[in-house]
Amino acid sequence: MTSPEPASPSVAEGRVADAAAGNWVDVYAPAVTRPYARLARFDRPIGAWLLLMPCCWSTLLAQNHVGQTVPNLWFMALFFVGAFVMRGAGCTWNDIVDRDFDSRVRRTASRPIPSGQVSVKQALAFAVGLCLIGLAVLLQFNWFTVAVGIASLGLVVVYPFSKRYTYWPQVVLGLTFKWGALVGWAAVTGTLAWPALALYAGAVLWTIGYDTIYAHQDKEDDLLLGLKSTALRFGAATRPWLTGFYIGALAMWIVAGALAGSGVAFYAGLALVAGHLVWQVATLDTEDAAGCLARFKSNRDLGFVLTAALAVDVLVA
Repeated sequence: MTSPEPASPSVAEGRVADAAAGNWVDVYAPAVTRPYARLARFDRPIGAWLLLMPCCWSTLLAQNHVGQTVPNLWFMALFFVGAFVMRGAGCTWNDIVDRDFDSRVRRTASRPIPSGQVSVKQALAFAVGLCLIGLAVLLQFNWFTVAVGIASLGLVVVYPFSKRYTYWPQVVLGLTFKWGALVGWAAVTGTLAWPALALYAGAVLWTIGYDTIYAHQDKEDDLLLGLKSTALRFGAATRPWLTGFYIGALAMWIVAGALAGSGVAFYAGLALVAGHLVWQVATLDTEDAAGCLARFKSNRDLGFVLTAALAVDVLVA
């Protein structure tokens, strides 16, 4: 098996190759902190936003369900911090597990561990520190929420290994990344219920869809390394698969809204979300890596739209 050509980790001043030029870490962060900020993906925060959105959705959905009429900004702030630090911890663990693969791929060879900026021991210590911050955030909620949050750690540990054994690692990612759809509801109500489960199911399907788009960037390297993904599984049939996942996501979100007693604003937001998902599928070129990345990143805006719609629902309930 031929290995991909490794990249030289000579990106200027240690910058990661796939980070946007001029990001805040490269410009403003103290030099000593930059390798760790890059390890946590603070220079590429899209994943943290995508982790945060289901937390906000489920919090607002639950507030509307129980008749609260003011969005809980304290919970939102806690989830914001939690999403960024736990995404950082997850990415650090992922980079520790994948360090040998990353060193052989041009896009990832400049990451802090394969480029030698951070040792494995330093990365482990950093991940533990981030987890402790995440635990401090989680302890601000009721004990049921603490238990629900801790239950996600098994998925976090398993995810980096999934692409070695199955063509469906995006399923594991979805189950892991959208756990916040359960945590937010638990934080408000102290329990779980069908609306939260439906919201979670829809968010998982959404994640499988958008991360399949993302995975098309790496499919050639994945093939050479013997790694698997839904992008490789679907191939030329990606568009109909995406259509199915996105229709399923919308259906689950409609069910969640109906069960929670959501109002017009929520369904108006879903209509905008549906239009955005149609755009993603209709304009997707799986051979255009830059286009795939742009469509992947656009899901943050989708998340903001649905968050705003749910917030309006709470305010006018």
